[in-house]
Amino acid sequence: MVNDSRCGAGYAAGMNARDSTFLIRSVRPDEYGTLGELTVAAYHETPDVRHDRRAYYRRLRDVATRAEVSSVLVAVGPAGELLGGVTYVRGPDDPYSEGLLESEAGMRMLAVDPARQRQGVGRALTQACLDRARAAGRQRLVLHTASWMPRAIRLYDAMGFDRRPDRDFAPVPGIDLIAYAFELGPVAGQRTG
Repeated sequence: MVNDSRCGAGYAAGMNARDSTFLIRSVRPDEYGTLGELTVAAYHETPDVRHDRRAYYRRLRDVATRAEVSSVLVAVGPAGELLGGVTYVRGPDDPYSEGLLESEAGMRMLAVDPARQRQGVGRALTQACLDRARAAGRQRLVLHTASWMPRAIRLYDAMGFDRRPDRDFAPVPGIDLIAYAFELGPVAGQRTG
């Protein structure tokens, strides 16, 4: 494990997956533009309801705002190339929270460069969020995805996330988000049965 002081209680680690080596660390300001474009490329299958796709893409590109208020993590290859990114949502007080409860953390906008998918990058970024949530004493990590993201759904299923239909919602008509949660265990100091 490599220490990265900018992460605070952060997570930075070298990962090997399917002949790929990469590092998970906090995004740097000079990478905001590249990560924004990579995120838009990864979300190209998002339905264009009410012709809001351009507004949504602006939000995906706005890594600077996310990094100001949340933790944005990236996977970086051996030559420093960005392979993917994710926004870790620390709890219900985070502006990117989608209805999180006090004992929960979340993750948003998981994106992997389309040319680097199926190489363990998304799994490593998801694991980094799980590790942060566990270190922060959170009971579970909650996320939302959609039916048009079958690779993400397979990843979450394979990692042990549980489907949570009670947490599904539609931020706008025509965009139905489906919820998954990973149980991390009881919050520190909480008694179990």
